[in-house]
Amino acid sequence: MQLHHISRLPRRTKKRIGRGGKRGSYSGRGVKGQKSRAGRKLRPAVRDLILRLPKKRGFANRPKSVGPTIFNLKDLSLKLKARSQKTPIALNKDFLIEAELLPKNFRGRVKILGEGDISVPVRVYGVQVSKGAKMKIEKAGGTVK
Repeated sequence: MQLHHISRLPRRTKKRIGRGGKRGSYSGRGVKGQKSRAGRKLRPAVRDLILRLPKKRGFANRPKSVGPTIFNLKDLSLKLKARSQKTPIALNKDFLIEAELLPKNFRGRVKILGEGDISVPVRVYGVQVSKGAKMKIEKAGGTVK
């Protein structure tokens, strides 16, 4: 080996900050803050839209209830006694809306449970009925479909 074969070691350059074209030292990121850091994670825009929705009562776009709306026989018997007839009363969603037990624009499911007694014969259709309620309705002279 001779002197003209020896070469210098490559010089280590300093780590450059603010890369990204012709924008200078901060490269358009600003000086401090979350947006200037590497690996930043911002909240999705959808989350901010959800947070802007009103959280007060009566807002129209609230999620609908998952389960059925529940009525007991004791609640229904009060409304049925006012309409005492010899022919069975048709008990369905339309009757419950008309009796003002459900709102006019109701679109969910309804279930009748067997708490209480019923003395008026009713013809139940279009709603779910528990076993106990079905027995009491049939005992009063009504039918369940």
